[in-house]
Amino acid sequence: MTGALIVLGAGEEQLVLYREARRRGLATIAVDLRADRPGIPLADEFLHLSTTDHEAIAAALDGRQIAGVVSTAADTCLESWHRLSVHFGTPWGCPLTAARASSDKAGFHRIAAAVGVPAYRWRQSGDLAELASAGLRLPVVVKPADASGCRGVQRVDRPGELMPALEYARGHSPSGQVIAEEFVDGVDYTVNVFLCCGEIALSVITEKQILPGRRFLIGGHIAPARLAPDVEARLLADAQRLCAAFDLADGPAGFDVIVTADGTPYFLEVGARLSGNGFPQLARAATGVDVVAACVDLAVGEPVRLRPRFRRPAQLLVLTSPLDVPGTLSAAPAAAEVRALPGVEWIEVVTAPGGAVLPFTEAGRKLGWLVVSADEHPQLGPLLDEATRALRLTVEP
Repeated sequence: MTGALIVLGAGEEQLVLYREARRRGLATIAVDLRADRPGIPLADEFLHLSTTDHEAIAAALDGRQIAGVVSTAADTCLESWHRLSVHFGTPWGCPLTAARASSDKAGFHRIAAAVGVPAYRWRQSGDLAELASAGLRLPVVVKPADASGCRGVQRVDRPGELMPALEYARGHSPSGQVIAEEFVDGVDYTVNVFLCCGEIALSVITEKQILPGRRFLIGGHIAPARLAPDVEARLLADAQRLCAAFDLADGPAGFDVIVTADGTPYFLEVGARLSGNGFPQLARAATGVDVVAACVDLAVGEPVRLRPRFRRPAQLLVLTSPLDVPGTLSAAPAAAEVRALPGVEWIEVVTAPGGAVLPFTEAGRKLGWLVVSADEHPQLGPLLDEATRALRLTVEP
């Protein structure tokens, strides 16, 4: 294999890509608008550019041999992934329809309605007065139409909360577009699939653990989800139909889904890439499959390895600040001690001792992940509690 791997993003979610490339001896070019990201020291080169500016990236690398383009956990760079793959003639890139369905929530809803997936009422606009008078039944969920990671998301229960929530969401939208969706009451899941030749080669459905509050922040996941076989089959069938509708025949996709008390699944949105929040480590603990290696295989044109080796309960905890004010990580967590505990599959703290820590108001403000596995689902909680206590993660105001 010749040429370098372009990695769009150098944040904590992309660390797994740089490590996998280094394991293969594959040179990497990190692209990020921030020069303080943790993936930059792992890269061979760094382009100080926005991951959305595919024209500037292509110009900066003009004439270079590029083996592939990859990213993970971010929707904003998916169109760049597509266009850079076309520009450099790499083996695979995110399809344009899939990229746009991931970055435009209204576009995703239109595709879902077209293929017959159950729908709920929503309205998207840049005119906040229009949204405020749309007549949607409260409670509603207000989101930026083209952001991810829970940025700008709020639940609205009372009429007086609606306009402030709309303004808050618009402040997090690059396009100024806001979507308001009627709240669907049920259990939250993620449906993660990896397709090969139009068929689902790997699926990992997780139970999302939503933290209390109005922002729908994710505190962790449990996999595999405890679902009735007929509900699981329907979720995977709907996911495959949606992937086909936005031209995704190969590669990963992660769907946010709510299943109501009567078993009806409502697909909320999609990211046509590997899910974030430590999902690769959770998938490996639950199935034995290295989805990061599979993603790099696809990007550089090598055979994709996706055969699960087992199916085992696993749980992921997102490590966050316990404070609602800015703080500092006061000392090095006892990561080595935690790794030695029974059931611990992965521990990573991405903030160094003395580093600044922000309140957990969006997904990008996490401190790391902790993953445990067990023989049975009920064993996961005690294992996670023991590991969390042993970690001794201390944040001072």
